[in-house]
Formats: sequence, C-alpha cells, structure tokens
Amino acid sequence: MDKLLIIDGSNLLFQMFFGMPSRIINNEGKAIQGTLGFVGATLKIIRMTCPTHVVVLFDGEHPNARTALLPGYKANRPDFSQADAKDNPYSQLADVYTALSFMNIKYTEVQEMETDDLIAGYACTYGERMSVIIASFDSDFFQLINENIKVLRYRGKNTVVCDPDYIKEKLGITPSLYADFKSLTGDNSDNIKGADKIGPKTAARLLHEFGNLECILENAGSITKPSIKESIVKNADRLRTNYKLIKLDGKAEIPFSIHELEYNYSNITTTEVLKGIGLK
Repeated sequence: MDKLLIIDGSNLLFQMFFGMPSRIINNEGKAIQGTLGFVGATLKIIRMTCPTHVVVLFDGEHPNARTALLPGYKANRPDFSQADAKDNPYSQLADVYTALSFMNIKYTEVQEMETDDLIAGYACTYGERMSVIIASFDSDFFQLINENIKVLRYRGKNTVVCDPDYIKEKLGITPSLYADFKSLTGDNSDNIKGADKIGPKTAARLLHEFGNLECILENAGSITKPSIKESIVKNADRLRTNYKLIKLDGKAEIPFSIHELEYNYSNITTTEVLKGIGLK
C-alpha cells in the first residue's frame, strides 16, 4: 500500500535547532546544528515509516488569518525577526532547503494560510486511498487521526506513533472530537483560553454525555454541576470561536500532486547529504 509522509518542517527545524546539545560549527565556521539535526531526523523518520511519497511543509511569512477571529492568537510565540543568528532557527533554513532539494524531497513554504491547513489538506485528500503519516509535535493534528492517518512524534528511540487507540487512552475521546475537546480546555501553545474550571477529564466527560461541543452549548442547562454549567454558559461565544480556530477542515488547495511526491530512499546518509551541499 502506498504511504504518504508529511513532515511539519518548521516544527521539526525548531525541535532540532533547540534540541541539539550544543552549537555545531563546520570547518568554515558556519553553524550547522539545525541543518544537521533536521537532515538526520528526516532520514530516520523515512527509515521508520518507509514512505512511497514525501512532502515537507514550512510556515511562510505572512499575516495569520486566524488573528481576525482572535487578535491574541499565537501572540505568545517568540519573534525571531530581530534575533541573532545563533538564536534563530530560520538562520539555517536556506541550508535545510538545499538539503531537501539534494535528497529529491519536495518542499514548500505555505502561503496565505497556516501549515496546519495544508497538512490537513494533504491528509484528507489522500487519507482514503493510502496510509498517511504526519510527523509533528503539533497536537492539533490529533483531530485528523483515523485508521489510515497517524501522527508521528519523533524522539529518536522514544518516537511515538499516535493512532485512535493512543488518543482514546491519553484523552478519553475519539480523534474526531479533539477540536471540541481542545476548544473546551484551551491551548496554551496557541494562546487560546478555554472555559474556566474545564480540565481534560471534565471536557471528556461532557463530550461523552452530550456528543460534541455544539450539543454541550445547546444543552448547557442540563449540566448538573452549577460551576461547570455557569462556565459553559458564560464562555459560549469564546468556545465557538475556539472551535473555528482549532478545527482543520482539510479543504486547503495543495501545491503538489501525489505523483510529484513519489520518493525512493537511496540509503543516503546525513554525512553524504551535508557533503553534497558543501557543509561537511
């Protein structure tokens, strides 16, 4: 069966840039730890998953449409535009792009939307006809998980592949309810505030009782615990906005056809890639 590997490029670059034990300089005095880590992780993920198709998607520099719904959306994220190169993962992005081209892996910077939307577009477009693996630590992709679509959280030997059973065991819900669940609890990483007094266990219990977020809001009067009922009623507008922010509809227009993403791993190594692009 064909298998599409979608790598959340910016997510992996940040993980590698800040996760390496020290700043690594090549013989020409150029910092390469982000590129080294990214290439090494990409090749390990490919060996783990054995994909027939691969695409890597990066965040582009453009206004975020979701801030029209919530001005503070992702406002807690650091701004690297004025950061020194030694502290800026984007300072090694050009080398990462060169490495991907050398490995014949398709990539692009996402324009006019968030990377999440484009990843969802690929997953939903091809998830019924092939297996899909999304390599990312962004938990928003949990909502896309089903029998054909899984999320890989790369940690070397401690890598976890998240499937429906993982979400049920971890959160007590099905993946299809993840956006409803996160709307209730909030998401600190995206600066999204949930409803007061609604933690993961309460959110899961409400979803089991009422079915989904909208049913909870429509039947808030039936919630037995007064403090929870009050919180749901008071925060109804915010919760509906949260859902719009978090929900991935999978309708984004995708830039490459599946045929363009065909990939055959040649057993190339990280060292060979860095030598090939002049960094080793």
